[in-house]
Amino acid sequence: MGLTEDRERFREVGESRREDLAEFISHGDLGGSDADRVKIPVKVVDLPAFEYDQRSAGGVGQGGDGQPQPGQPVEPEPGDGDEEGDPGEEGGDHEYYEMDPEEFARELDEALGLDLEPKGKRVVEEVEGDFTDTARSGPRGTLDVDEFFKRGLKRHLATDFDGEYVREGLFVDGADVDDVFAWARDQGIPVSRAWIADAAATLEDERAEPVAALDRWESFDALDAEVDREPVTHRIRREGLDSVPFRREDERFRHPEVIEKRERNVVVINVRDASGSMRETKRELVERVFTPMDWYLTGKYDAAEFRYVVHDAEAWEVDREEFFGIQSGGGTRISSAYELVEEIVEEYPYDEWNRYVFAAGDSENAGSDTTEKVIPLMESIDANLHAYVETQPGDGAANARHADEVEAAFGDADDVAVARVSEPDDVTDAIYEILSTEAEADGSGTADGRATGRTDGGERR
Repeated sequence: MGLTEDRERFREVGESRREDLAEFISHGDLGGSDADRVKIPVKVVDLPAFEYDQRSAGGVGQGGDGQPQPGQPVEPEPGDGDEEGDPGEEGGDHEYYEMDPEEFARELDEALGLDLEPKGKRVVEEVEGDFTDTARSGPRGTLDVDEFFKRGLKRHLATDFDGEYVREGLFVDGADVDDVFAWARDQGIPVSRAWIADAAATLEDERAEPVAALDRWESFDALDAEVDREPVTHRIRREGLDSVPFRREDERFRHPEVIEKRERNVVVINVRDASGSMRETKRELVERVFTPMDWYLTGKYDAAEFRYVVHDAEAWEVDREEFFGIQSGGGTRISSAYELVEEIVEEYPYDEWNRYVFAAGDSENAGSDTTEKVIPLMESIDANLHAYVETQPGDGAANARHADEVEAAFGDADDVAVARVSEPDDVTDAIYEILSTEAEADGSGTADGRATGRTDGGERR
Protein backbone atom coordinates (compact mmCIF):
# COMPACT_ATOMS: atom_id res chain seq x y z
CA MET A 1 0.00 0.00 0.00
CA GLY A 2 1.48 3.35 -1.05
CA LEU A 3 1.85 6.32 1.24
CA THR A 4 -0.93 8.28 -0.49
CA GLU A 5 -3.40 5.41 -0.25
CA ASP A 6 -2.36 4.79 3.36
CA ARG A 7 -3.01 8.42 4.29
CA GLU A 8 -6.36 8.42 2.53
CA ARG A 9 -7.50 5.22 4.22
CA PHE A 10 -6.35 6.49 7.59
CA ARG A 11 -8.41 9.64 7.14
CA GLU A 12 -11.47 7.67 6.08
CA VAL A 13 -11.41 5.70 9.29
CA GLY A 14 -12.94 8.75 11.06
CA GLU A 15 -13.93 8.05 14.62
CA SER A 16 -12.06 4.75 14.53
CA ARG A 17 -8.87 6.69 13.87
CA ARG A 18 -9.24 8.59 17.12
CA GLU A 19 -9.86 5.36 18.96
CA ASP A 20 -6.71 3.89 17.36
CA LEU A 21 -4.73 6.91 18.51
CA ALA A 22 -6.04 6.71 22.08
CA GLU A 23 -5.47 2.96 22.15
CA PHE A 24 -1.93 3.44 20.88
CA ILE A 25 -1.13 6.04 23.54
CA SER A 26 -2.59 3.94 26.36
CA HIS A 27 -1.54 0.44 25.32
CA GLY A 28 0.59 0.53 22.17
CA ASP A 29 4.30 0.01 21.66
CA LEU A 30 5.68 3.53 21.98
CA GLY A 31 9.20 2.25 21.39
CA GLY A 32 8.43 1.62 17.71
CA SER A 33 8.44 5.36 17.05
CA ASP A 34 11.17 7.93 17.29
CA ALA A 35 11.45 11.69 17.73
CA ASP A 36 10.68 12.41 14.06
CA ARG A 37 8.26 9.65 13.07
CA VAL A 38 5.29 8.32 15.01
CA LYS A 39 4.05 4.88 13.95
CA ILE A 40 0.38 4.26 14.73
CA PRO A 41 -0.84 0.68 14.27
CA VAL A 42 -3.91 0.51 12.05
CA LYS A 43 -6.07 -2.59 11.80
CA VAL A 44 -6.41 -4.09 8.33
CA VAL A 45 -9.96 -5.14 7.54
CA ASP A 46 -10.63 -6.91 4.22
CA LEU A 47 -14.33 -6.85 3.47
CA PRO A 48 -15.76 -10.06 1.91
CA ALA A 49 -16.73 -9.91 -1.74
CA PHE A 50 -18.21 -12.32 -4.31
CA GLU A 51 -15.80 -13.59 -6.92
CA TYR A 52 -17.14 -15.44 -9.93
CA ASP A 53 -15.16 -18.25 -11.59
CA GLN A 54 -14.75 -17.38 -15.24
CA ARG A 55 -13.75 -20.89 -16.25
CA SER A 56 -16.05 -22.86 -18.46
CA ALA A 57 -16.46 -25.71 -15.99
CA GLY A 58 -19.89 -26.47 -14.70
CA GLY A 59 -21.06 -26.44 -11.10
CA VAL A 60 -19.08 -27.37 -8.05
CA GLY A 61 -20.74 -30.73 -7.53
CA GLN A 62 -19.21 -34.11 -8.30
CA GLY A 63 -21.77 -35.48 -10.71
CA GLY A 64 -20.45 -37.03 -13.87
CA ASP A 65 -21.73 -34.18 -15.96
CA GLY A 66 -20.46 -31.56 -13.58
CA GLN A 67 -23.83 -31.05 -11.97
CA PRO A 68 -24.45 -31.85 -8.27
CA GLN A 69 -26.70 -34.78 -7.49
CA PRO A 70 -29.32 -34.65 -4.73
CA GLY A 71 -27.85 -35.53 -1.34
CA GLN A 72 -24.28 -35.42 -2.64
CA PRO A 73 -21.88 -33.52 -0.26
CA VAL A 74 -19.96 -30.61 -1.65
CA GLU A 75 -16.25 -30.64 -0.86
CA PRO A 76 -13.98 -27.65 -1.23
CA GLU A 77 -11.33 -27.65 -3.90
CA PRO A 78 -7.73 -27.96 -2.79
CA GLY A 79 -6.33 -24.65 -1.70
CA ASP A 80 -9.67 -23.13 -0.77
CA GLY A 81 -10.41 -22.07 2.78
CA ASP A 82 -8.03 -22.41 5.74
CA GLU A 83 -4.69 -24.10 5.43
CA GLU A 84 -3.54 -26.79 7.79
CA GLY A 85 -2.39 -25.60 11.19
CA ASP A 86 -3.62 -24.97 14.66
CA PRO A 87 -6.31 -22.28 14.92
CA GLY A 88 -5.20 -18.96 16.35
CA GLU A 89 -1.54 -19.34 15.57
CA GLU A 90 -1.42 -16.24 13.38
CA GLY A 91 -2.00 -12.76 14.80
CA GLY A 92 -4.43 -10.37 13.15
CA ASP A 93 -3.11 -8.42 10.20
CA HIS A 94 -2.11 -4.83 10.88
CA GLU A 95 -0.17 -2.02 9.29
CA TYR A 96 1.45 1.12 10.59
CA TYR A 97 0.45 4.60 9.64
CA GLU A 98 3.43 6.90 9.96
CA MET A 99 3.04 10.57 10.77
CA ASP A 100 5.43 13.33 11.69
CA PRO A 101 5.02 15.14 15.03
CA GLU A 102 3.16 18.02 13.38
CA GLU A 103 0.50 15.68 12.05
CA PHE A 104 0.43 13.82 15.36
CA ALA A 105 -0.27 17.14 17.12
CA ARG A 106 -3.17 17.85 14.77
CA GLU A 107 -4.62 14.39 15.30
CA LEU A 108 -4.27 14.64 19.07
CA ASP A 109 -5.92 18.08 19.00
CA GLU A 110 -8.86 16.56 17.15
CA ALA A 111 -9.03 13.43 19.27
CA LEU A 112 -8.93 15.28 22.61
CA GLY A 113 -10.70 18.48 21.59
CA LEU A 114 -7.58 20.62 22.09
CA ASP A 115 -6.23 23.52 20.09
CA LEU A 116 -3.05 24.82 21.62
CA GLU A 117 -1.64 27.74 19.62
CA PRO A 118 1.98 28.31 20.61
CA LYS A 119 3.33 31.82 21.00
CA GLY A 120 6.45 32.97 19.25
CA LYS A 121 8.82 34.91 21.46
CA ARG A 122 12.16 35.78 19.91
CA VAL A 123 11.92 38.05 16.84
CA VAL A 124 14.01 36.50 14.09
CA GLU A 125 12.97 38.70 11.15
CA GLU A 126 11.02 41.83 10.29
CA VAL A 127 9.48 42.00 6.83
CA GLU A 128 7.39 44.58 5.01
CA GLY A 129 3.84 43.60 4.28
CA ASP A 130 1.09 45.37 2.36
CA PHE A 131 0.53 49.13 2.55
CA THR A 132 -2.12 48.74 5.22
CA ASP A 133 -0.71 50.97 7.99
CA THR A 134 -0.96 54.76 8.00
CA ALA A 135 1.02 57.56 9.59
CA ARG A 136 0.62 61.35 9.85
CA SER A 137 3.72 62.03 7.77
CA GLY A 138 5.34 60.56 4.71
CA PRO A 139 6.13 61.14 1.03
CA ARG A 140 3.38 62.98 -0.86
CA GLY A 141 3.09 60.06 -3.25
CA THR A 142 1.83 57.82 -0.45
CA LEU A 143 -1.00 60.16 0.65
CA ASP A 144 -4.11 58.10 1.29
CA VAL A 145 -6.56 60.21 -0.71
CA ASP A 146 -9.64 58.23 0.33
CA GLU A 147 -8.82 58.60 4.03
CA PHE A 148 -8.03 62.28 3.52
CA PHE A 149 -11.43 62.90 1.91
CA LYS A 150 -13.29 60.85 4.54
CA ARG A 151 -11.78 62.85 7.38
CA GLY A 152 -12.61 66.17 5.76
CA LEU A 153 -16.16 65.05 4.97
CA LYS A 154 -16.63 63.76 8.50
CA ARG A 155 -15.62 67.15 9.90
CA HIS A 156 -17.98 68.89 7.48
CA LEU A 157 -20.88 66.73 8.57
CA ALA A 158 -20.04 67.30 12.22
CA THR A 159 -19.87 71.11 11.92
CA ASP A 160 -22.56 71.85 9.35
CA PHE A 161 -26.05 72.89 10.45
CA ASP A 162 -29.35 74.17 9.11
CA GLY A 163 -28.68 77.93 8.95
CA GLU A 164 -32.24 78.83 8.04
CA TYR A 165 -33.53 77.03 11.11
CA VAL A 166 -31.13 78.88 13.41
CA ARG A 167 -31.90 82.18 11.73
CA GLU A 168 -35.57 81.59 12.46
CA GLY A 169 -34.72 81.76 16.18
CA LEU A 170 -34.00 85.47 15.75
CA PHE A 171 -37.72 85.96 15.00
CA VAL A 172 -38.80 84.82 18.47
CA ASP A 173 -40.43 87.68 20.33
CA GLY A 174 -37.91 89.46 22.57
CA ALA A 175 -34.98 87.07 21.77
CA ASP A 176 -31.53 88.51 21.32
CA VAL A 177 -28.29 86.93 20.07
CA ASP A 178 -27.46 85.34 23.43
CA ASP A 179 -30.95 83.84 23.73
CA VAL A 180 -30.73 82.30 20.27
CA PHE A 181 -27.23 80.98 20.95
CA ALA A 182 -28.38 79.28 24.17
CA TRP A 183 -31.41 77.77 22.42
CA ALA A 184 -29.29 76.45 19.53
CA ARG A 185 -26.79 74.84 21.86
CA ASP A 186 -29.62 73.15 23.76
CA GLN A 187 -30.70 71.70 20.41
CA GLY A 188 -27.19 70.32 19.82
CA ILE A 189 -26.63 72.61 16.83
CA PRO A 190 -22.89 73.27 16.29
CA VAL A 191 -23.27 77.01 15.64
CA SER A 192 -21.04 79.74 17.01
CA ARG A 193 -22.24 82.91 18.69
CA ALA A 194 -20.33 84.92 16.08
CA TRP A 195 -22.36 83.31 13.28
CA ILE A 196 -25.64 84.22 15.04
CA ALA A 197 -24.38 87.76 15.65
CA ASP A 198 -23.57 88.15 11.94
CA ALA A 199 -27.00 86.81 10.99
CA ALA A 200 -28.65 89.24 13.43
CA ALA A 201 -26.69 92.19 11.99
CA THR A 202 -27.77 91.22 8.47
CA LEU A 203 -31.43 91.07 9.53
CA GLU A 204 -31.21 94.46 11.25
CA ASP A 205 -29.78 95.96 8.05
CA GLU A 206 -32.47 94.33 5.91
CA ARG A 207 -35.36 95.30 8.19
CA ALA A 208 -34.03 98.50 9.66
CA GLU A 209 -35.11 97.50 13.14
CA PRO A 210 -33.51 95.70 16.13
CA VAL A 211 -33.65 91.92 16.19
CA ALA A 212 -35.44 91.98 19.56
CA ALA A 213 -38.35 93.65 17.81
CA LEU A 214 -38.94 90.74 15.41
CA ASP A 215 -41.89 88.75 16.72
CA ARG A 216 -42.89 85.99 14.29
CA TRP A 217 -42.86 83.44 17.14
CA GLU A 218 -44.03 84.07 20.64
CA SER A 219 -41.54 81.53 22.06
CA PHE A 220 -38.90 79.03 21.06
CA ASP A 221 -41.34 76.22 21.86
CA ALA A 222 -43.79 77.65 19.39
CA LEU A 223 -41.05 77.79 16.77
CA ASP A 224 -40.05 74.16 17.38
CA ALA A 225 -43.67 73.04 17.10
CA GLU A 226 -44.00 74.58 13.62
CA VAL A 227 -40.57 74.35 12.02
CA ASP A 228 -38.58 71.14 11.41
CA ARG A 229 -34.82 71.19 11.31
CA GLU A 230 -33.45 69.67 8.10
CA PRO A 231 -30.74 67.04 8.60
CA VAL A 232 -27.38 67.84 7.06
CA THR A 233 -27.38 64.70 4.93
CA HIS A 234 -30.72 65.64 3.33
CA ARG A 235 -29.45 69.05 2.45
CA ILE A 236 -26.23 67.64 0.96
CA ARG A 237 -28.24 65.23 -1.20
CA ARG A 238 -30.39 68.10 -2.42
CA GLU A 239 -27.77 70.80 -2.92
CA GLY A 240 -24.57 68.78 -3.18
CA LEU A 241 -21.20 69.92 -1.87
CA ASP A 242 -19.27 72.83 -3.24
CA SER A 243 -16.20 72.03 -1.18
CA VAL A 244 -14.92 69.96 1.72
CA PRO A 245 -12.94 71.79 4.41
CA PHE A 246 -9.71 69.82 4.38
CA ARG A 247 -7.05 70.41 6.99
CA ARG A 248 -3.46 69.29 7.18
CA GLU A 249 -4.17 67.15 10.22
CA ASP A 250 -6.52 65.08 8.02
CA GLU A 251 -3.59 63.82 5.98
CA ARG A 252 -2.66 60.17 6.36
CA PHE A 253 0.20 58.54 4.49
CA ARG A 254 0.26 54.85 3.68
CA HIS A 255 3.25 52.75 4.59
CA PRO A 256 3.86 49.00 4.62
CA GLU A 257 2.90 47.02 7.66
CA VAL A 258 5.96 45.75 9.50
CA ILE A 259 5.48 42.08 10.23
CA GLU A 260 7.54 40.52 12.96
CA LYS A 261 8.32 36.88 12.40
CA ARG A 262 8.78 35.25 15.75
CA GLU A 263 10.40 31.90 16.22
CA ARG A 264 8.31 29.53 18.28
CA ASN A 265 10.92 27.79 20.39
CA VAL A 266 10.17 25.52 23.32
CA VAL A 267 12.24 23.76 25.92
CA VAL A 268 10.62 20.88 27.80
CA ILE A 269 12.25 19.70 31.00
CA ASN A 270 10.97 16.26 31.92
CA VAL A 271 11.51 15.28 35.56
CA ARG A 272 11.06 11.77 36.95
CA ASP A 273 11.32 10.17 40.34
CA ALA A 274 13.90 7.35 40.07
CA SER A 275 13.79 6.27 43.71
CA GLY A 276 13.30 2.69 44.85
CA SER A 277 9.52 2.98 45.04
CA MET A 278 9.23 3.71 41.30
CA ARG A 279 8.75 0.18 40.06
CA GLU A 280 8.42 -0.83 36.41
CA THR A 281 4.65 -0.29 36.23
CA LYS A 282 4.97 3.27 37.50
CA ARG A 283 7.83 4.02 35.12
CA GLU A 284 5.80 2.72 32.19
CA LEU A 285 2.92 5.06 33.07
CA VAL A 286 5.35 8.00 33.12
CA GLU A 287 6.57 7.04 29.64
CA ARG A 288 3.03 6.74 28.32
CA VAL A 289 2.20 10.28 29.44
CA PHE A 290 5.47 12.03 28.65
CA THR A 291 6.29 10.52 25.25
CA PRO A 292 3.09 11.63 23.43
CA MET A 293 3.41 15.09 24.99
CA ASP A 294 6.97 15.32 23.67
CA TRP A 295 5.72 14.43 20.18
CA TYR A 296 2.85 16.88 20.52
CA LEU A 297 5.03 19.84 21.50
CA THR A 298 7.59 18.93 18.84
CA GLY A 299 4.80 19.19 16.29
CA LYS A 300 3.49 22.46 17.67
CA TYR A 301 6.74 24.42 17.85
CA ASP A 302 9.30 25.42 15.23
CA ALA A 303 12.14 24.18 17.39
CA ALA A 304 11.88 22.00 20.48
CA GLU A 305 14.57 20.97 22.94
CA PHE A 306 14.12 18.35 25.62
CA ARG A 307 16.08 17.94 28.83
CA TYR A 308 15.69 15.00 31.17
CA VAL A 309 16.19 15.07 34.94
CA VAL A 310 15.87 12.13 37.32
CA HIS A 311 16.09 12.18 41.07
CA ASP A 312 15.95 10.22 44.25
CA ALA A 313 17.23 12.23 47.20
CA GLU A 314 19.59 13.92 44.70
CA ALA A 315 19.01 14.93 41.08
CA TRP A 316 21.06 14.51 37.93
CA GLU A 317 20.56 14.99 34.20
CA VAL A 318 20.36 12.01 31.83
CA ASP A 319 19.63 11.39 28.16
CA ARG A 320 16.26 10.20 26.93
CA GLU A 321 17.27 6.55 26.66
CA GLU A 322 18.11 6.43 30.36
CA PHE A 323 15.23 8.57 31.52
CA PHE A 324 12.39 6.05 31.50
CA GLY A 325 14.33 2.99 32.63
CA ILE A 326 16.74 4.15 35.31
CA GLN A 327 16.02 3.24 38.95
CA SER A 328 17.99 3.85 42.11
CA GLY A 329 17.61 2.52 45.61
CA GLY A 330 17.67 5.85 47.39
CA GLY A 331 14.99 7.89 49.09
CA THR A 332 13.01 10.77 47.60
CA ARG A 333 13.56 14.51 47.74
CA ILE A 334 11.68 16.14 44.87
CA SER A 335 13.10 19.59 45.54
CA SER A 336 16.50 18.38 44.39
CA ALA A 337 15.08 18.06 40.87
CA TYR A 338 13.60 21.55 40.87
CA GLU A 339 16.90 22.98 42.09
CA LEU A 340 18.53 21.46 39.00
CA VAL A 341 15.66 22.65 36.78
CA GLU A 342 16.24 26.17 38.07
CA GLU A 343 19.83 25.96 36.82
CA ILE A 344 18.85 24.49 33.45
CA VAL A 345 16.22 27.10 32.58
CA GLU A 346 18.82 29.85 32.89
CA GLU A 347 20.09 28.60 29.53
CA TYR A 348 16.71 29.41 27.98
CA PRO A 349 15.67 33.07 28.61
CA TYR A 350 11.94 33.26 29.22
CA ASP A 351 11.52 36.20 26.84
CA GLU A 352 12.83 34.01 24.00
CA TRP A 353 11.74 30.50 24.93
CA ASN A 354 8.47 28.85 25.84
CA ARG A 355 9.26 26.70 28.86
CA TYR A 356 7.51 23.61 30.19
CA VAL A 357 8.40 21.67 33.33
CA PHE A 358 6.76 18.25 33.45
CA ALA A 359 7.42 16.16 36.57
CA ALA A 360 6.17 12.69 37.45
CA GLY A 361 6.40 10.24 40.33
CA ASP A 362 4.34 8.33 42.83
CA SER A 363 3.73 11.42 45.03
CA GLU A 364 5.99 10.12 47.78
CA ASN A 365 8.32 12.80 49.14
CA ALA A 366 10.46 13.31 52.19
CA GLY A 367 8.87 15.11 55.15
CA SER A 368 7.76 18.65 54.39
CA ASP A 369 9.92 18.98 51.28
CA THR A 370 6.90 19.73 49.05
CA THR A 371 5.49 22.62 51.04
CA GLU A 372 8.78 24.12 52.21
CA LYS A 373 10.89 23.78 49.08
CA VAL A 374 9.15 22.40 45.99
CA ILE A 375 6.22 24.81 45.90
CA PRO A 376 8.39 27.93 46.39
CA LEU A 377 10.70 26.69 43.62
CA MET A 378 7.75 26.13 41.27
CA GLU A 379 6.60 29.68 42.00
CA SER A 380 10.04 31.11 41.24
CA ILE A 381 10.65 29.21 37.97
CA ASP A 382 8.95 31.08 35.13
CA ALA A 383 7.29 28.60 32.80
CA ASN A 384 4.33 28.41 30.47
CA LEU A 385 3.23 25.39 32.41
CA HIS A 386 4.28 23.32 35.41
CA ALA A 387 2.71 19.86 35.53
CA TYR A 388 2.91 16.98 37.97
CA VAL A 389 1.74 13.49 37.03
CA GLU A 390 1.10 11.09 39.89
CA THR A 391 1.62 7.48 38.84
CA GLN A 392 0.25 5.42 41.67
CA PRO A 393 -1.40 2.12 40.66
CA GLY A 394 -3.92 0.79 43.15
CA ASP A 395 -4.92 2.68 46.25
CA GLY A 396 -1.54 4.36 46.67
CA ALA A 397 0.72 4.76 49.64
CA ALA A 398 -0.22 6.57 52.83
CA ASN A 399 2.62 9.07 52.44
CA ALA A 400 1.86 9.84 48.77
CA ARG A 401 0.88 13.46 49.41
CA HIS A 402 2.89 15.48 46.88
CA ALA A 403 0.19 15.80 44.19
CA ASP A 404 -2.44 16.77 46.77
CA GLU A 405 -0.17 19.41 48.32
CA VAL A 406 0.72 20.93 44.95
CA GLU A 407 -2.94 21.00 43.98
CA ALA A 408 -3.91 22.64 47.27
CA ALA A 409 -1.18 25.27 46.92
CA PHE A 410 -1.97 26.35 43.35
CA GLY A 411 -5.71 25.70 43.19
CA ASP A 412 -7.04 26.71 39.78
CA ALA A 413 -3.87 28.46 38.63
CA ASP A 414 -3.72 28.54 34.84
CA ASP A 415 -0.04 27.61 34.70
CA VAL A 416 -0.04 24.55 36.98
CA ALA A 417 -1.67 21.20 36.23
CA VAL A 418 -1.91 18.05 38.34
CA ALA A 419 -2.94 14.73 36.81
CA ARG A 420 -3.27 11.25 38.26
CA VAL A 421 -2.67 7.99 36.41
CA SER A 422 -3.35 4.65 38.05
CA GLU A 423 -3.64 2.55 34.89
CA PRO A 424 -2.99 2.92 31.14
CA ASP A 425 -6.60 3.86 30.45
CA ASP A 426 -6.04 7.06 32.48
CA VAL A 427 -3.25 8.27 30.19
CA THR A 428 -5.28 10.20 27.63
CA ASP A 429 -7.21 11.95 30.41
CA ALA A 430 -3.92 12.94 32.04
CA ILE A 431 -2.56 14.32 28.76
CA TYR A 432 -5.77 16.26 28.26
CA GLU A 433 -5.64 17.66 31.80
CA ILE A 434 -2.12 18.96 31.25
CA LEU A 435 -2.39 20.30 27.72
CA SER A 436 -5.86 21.81 28.17
CA THR A 437 -4.56 23.83 31.11
CA GLU A 438 -2.03 25.43 28.79
CA ALA A 439 -4.64 25.91 26.04
CA GLU A 440 -7.06 27.60 28.45
CA ALA A 441 -4.33 29.88 29.76
CA ASP A 442 -3.48 30.82 26.17
CA GLY A 443 -7.14 31.61 25.51
CA SER A 444 -7.29 29.36 22.44
CA GLY A 445 -8.42 26.07 23.87
CA THR A 446 -11.65 24.26 23.30
CA ALA A 447 -11.69 22.41 26.56
CA ASP A 448 -15.43 22.58 27.16
CA GLY A 449 -17.45 19.65 25.98
CA ARG A 450 -14.68 17.18 25.23
CA ALA A 451 -15.83 13.59 25.39
CA THR A 452 -13.27 11.89 27.58
CA GLY A 453 -15.06 8.70 28.42
CA ARG A 454 -14.92 9.53 32.14
CA THR A 455 -17.62 7.87 34.17
CA ASP A 456 -16.50 8.82 37.64
CA GLY A 457 -18.13 12.23 37.60
CA GLY A 458 -14.73 13.85 38.12
CA GLU A 459 -14.62 17.56 37.67
CA ARG A 460 -11.87 19.12 35.58
CA ARG A 461 -10.14 22.26 36.67
